[in-house]
Amino acid sequence: MSKKTLISMLIGFVLYLILPMQSPHTALAADALPASLHTTITSNIQMLDPTRPFKRYTFSSGYHFEYPDAVRGIYVTGNSAGGSRFNSLIKLVENTDLNAMVIDIKDDFGNITFQPDKNSPFADVAAGYIHDPEKMMKTLEKKKIYPIARVVVFKDSKLAKKHPDWSFKQNGKVWKNPKGEAFVSPYQKDVWKYNVEIAKIAAEMGFKEIQFDYVRFPEGFETLDKSLTYNEGDYENSKLNSMKRRVQAVTDFVAYAKQELENYDVKVGVDIFGYAATIPETPGIGQNFSKISKNVDVISSMIYPSHWGNNYFDIPMPDKEPYRLVDAYAKVENQVLSKLENPPISRPWIQDFDAPWLYSGPPTHYGKAEVEAQIKALKKHGINEFLVWNAENWYTPNVDYTP
Repeated sequence: MSKKTLISMLIGFVLYLILPMQSPHTALAADALPASLHTTITSNIQMLDPTRPFKRYTFSSGYHFEYPDAVRGIYVTGNSAGGSRFNSLIKLVENTDLNAMVIDIKDDFGNITFQPDKNSPFADVAAGYIHDPEKMMKTLEKKKIYPIARVVVFKDSKLAKKHPDWSFKQNGKVWKNPKGEAFVSPYQKDVWKYNVEIAKIAAEMGFKEIQFDYVRFPEGFETLDKSLTYNEGDYENSKLNSMKRRVQAVTDFVAYAKQELENYDVKVGVDIFGYAATIPETPGIGQNFSKISKNVDVISSMIYPSHWGNNYFDIPMPDKEPYRLVDAYAKVENQVLSKLENPPISRPWIQDFDAPWLYSGPPTHYGKAEVEAQIKALKKHGINEFLVWNAENWYTPNVDYTP
């Protein structure tokens, strides 16, 4: 007997032992069964859709945060997050129905609020307010506080100084607004990459959501564009008029950021002026509410009553009537978002600060009643998520955040 024959016999014997017996009658009978009696085998295998991108990987920071029933958050500066104020803000969230914090990771001046690695390209703009980011994230995880990283994009005095060619110039110098703040241009894709890389670092730190702020041109740009010099980059030869060109650049940035963060298991949100929802397109700053909303998971309109002009929504002075203002706004926003196929989560910013600049005498004081009025108006229209803004992080005590 040849070696080859012996091996074949052994294989046959093994198969005889491990395979179930089946008579020829069984095999023939199966072919003869009516279709209704054949066993149906189901499979979870699905054909890939080549038109849809798929994730190459999903990054995990190692922290575990559950999305709350509805996000109810407060704004926290880098100084507060890294200082003694942090403990009192943690207690505020613990002792109320608040459950989230929006923490500055890149602030209004272009500072990174923590100290990255010394070899990081962002080391030179690090303010280092948050001395121990890991300790901060562990505290948030332990307290079950949903973490949102705020990244200010196009208002960036530090980047404008470092790269004047990415900014707007006047008489050969970097242009600044009346507050002394400089902006970089939404037309510059190098600026896009710069900010999205910071957002990726925030995701790697453990933040579950990236909130981009100042996603726009400077206010009043419809009158500034002729007096400033700047490079329009890939948009230079666009056939769109100047207003629509600005809208296109801002919208493209948002879409780019969303795509770049796809693998990081984070939600992407954008802060936007409330009035952008009430008009087709903002003339100067380049924000189109619907187009931005199509490219984000969360849209956060800044609807502070103090920030609306007199007689908007036929309200003589909106700052004096927070419920009426928010009620009127919410109706409009719901109408706009209802027209989108996949609308984002609506999570507006509401006001917990006084606006003395609007008054010749004492301003309307924003306390418990005024904050709750805004929340009630949102709730009336089915908007259950919100963020509370106070630039100095002093929040009104004893507010019922689920009135």
